[in-house]
Amino acid sequence: MTKQTFLKGTLILVIAGLITRILGFINRVVIARMIGEEGVGLYMMAVPTLILTINLTQLGLPVAISKLVAEAEAVGDRRKIKKILVISLSITLITSVIFTSGMIGFAPLLSNTLLTDSRTLYPLLAISPIVPIVALSSVMRGYFQGKQNMKPPAISQVIEQIVRITLVAVFTKAFLPYGIEFAAAGAMISVVIGEFASLIYMITMFKLNKRIRVRRHFFKSMKGGKETFNGLMRIALPTTGSRLIGSISWFFEPIVVAQSLAIAGLSISLATRQYGELTGYALPLMFLPSFITHSLQVALVPAISEAAANNKMQIVEYRLQQALRLSFVTGGLAVVVLYIFATPLMEIMYGTSNAAIYVKLMAPFFILHYFQGPLQATLQALDLAKAAMINSLIGAIVKLAAIFALATQPEIGIMGAALAIVVSMMLVTLLHFSTVLKVISYTFYVKDYIKTGLTIIISGIVGHYVFSYLLTMDSLIFKTLFAIISTSLTYFLLLIIFNLIKPEELARVPILRKLFTTSGK
Repeated sequence: MTKQTFLKGTLILVIAGLITRILGFINRVVIARMIGEEGVGLYMMAVPTLILTINLTQLGLPVAISKLVAEAEAVGDRRKIKKILVISLSITLITSVIFTSGMIGFAPLLSNTLLTDSRTLYPLLAISPIVPIVALSSVMRGYFQGKQNMKPPAISQVIEQIVRITLVAVFTKAFLPYGIEFAAAGAMISVVIGEFASLIYMITMFKLNKRIRVRRHFFKSMKGGKETFNGLMRIALPTTGSRLIGSISWFFEPIVVAQSLAIAGLSISLATRQYGELTGYALPLMFLPSFITHSLQVALVPAISEAAANNKMQIVEYRLQQALRLSFVTGGLAVVVLYIFATPLMEIMYGTSNAAIYVKLMAPFFILHYFQGPLQATLQALDLAKAAMINSLIGAIVKLAAIFALATQPEIGIMGAALAIVVSMMLVTLLHFSTVLKVISYTFYVKDYIKTGLTIIISGIVGHYVFSYLLTMDSLIFKTLFAIISTSLTYFLLLIIFNLIKPEELARVPILRKLFTTSGK
């Protein structure tokens, strides 16, 4: 089995993350154009239930499996690896049966009472078969990551998105004549088939590369597995804490929004449509650039863990400084593009600019969201995962309370939900940062932040000027694309001029390695 170095494995995940984000966004555009705002609203109302159910089924096992398999691999203990796989498969089998049955059984109550729209029943039922598929995939993914072979998990993600995009138009078009609720269910079916194709690929790779026969003496391997079970749970349960809080919050979000907008006097149809515009159109665009900061988060955990273990707190601070600076400069470009070009981007992708107002409202504040990943990784590496979970819990409670307080006001409506999301996101980031400051020293390089701020403002002015005054193209697509390219080139040129990107960092990119020399960092 091919084992990659840490940097190579990270690069593979970054590339896969970029591809899957782009493909996933294309998938959302296809769905939006096929079933419209109301259909997207039905689709997005079912998604939080799916995510919550999956997280409950997985119980944070992918991280736990990865850690324990890596430790067993280091000492060549294949018997322990098999036991880890057997116990993990048993856990996910039991949990997937429980939660799939529960999802199907409670779907009518959830759709009719809590979500206030009976049409969500069909997407909820259509998505339920995905739970055992994702549960088994999580075991496979954790195994490969523990073996430090990132290719199968990365390729499986790409396969899942390709299959989903290929089928989504087919199923939504086939079910659309029966109503948008059936079309939304058709979109969910394409998700299930995509995940199944991804699982088949990982199982195939496992069989081709395995040195362990899981089915042989399966039940015998379960005997004496209490220690392995406890080891898995000791890692898995704390890891899944913050994720569950986010999932539970997301589960209640459409419920609170729907009830709040009903109190404000909006019809069920209009409330569903507005929620679809916010969560199906605006938010995916806002989250699209976060794959970069997610990659930084993945790379930061082992780097800071190693430095902290050796009591090299200066290196801990340096790595965090580096990650936050890179998050700022990459997130800054996203903020500029999303704010300046919100309206044409929405027109091009969805054929409507209704959701542009949400993007313009949220984009300036979303720079703090791009800081959240590195800060959370730092807390995890410094054994402060419990503090991170508490911060997430506070943010979730504040978000739901703010949605109810604001969205129930007729003059605010759905904008209250957008404001609540922004407030929650900013609060969690600031709480993470304050927690980090309690355990490590941190120097603020004010000049770098001022330079980045100037870069954002100047490139934004250039982008607006180019789009509004210099270009006379009839094609909105080419006009927007040319303006975004001009904005991006201006942005990166200013980053180099202000020395906000270091040569040694550019040298880490394979394409640019020959152009730059490293300084040993």
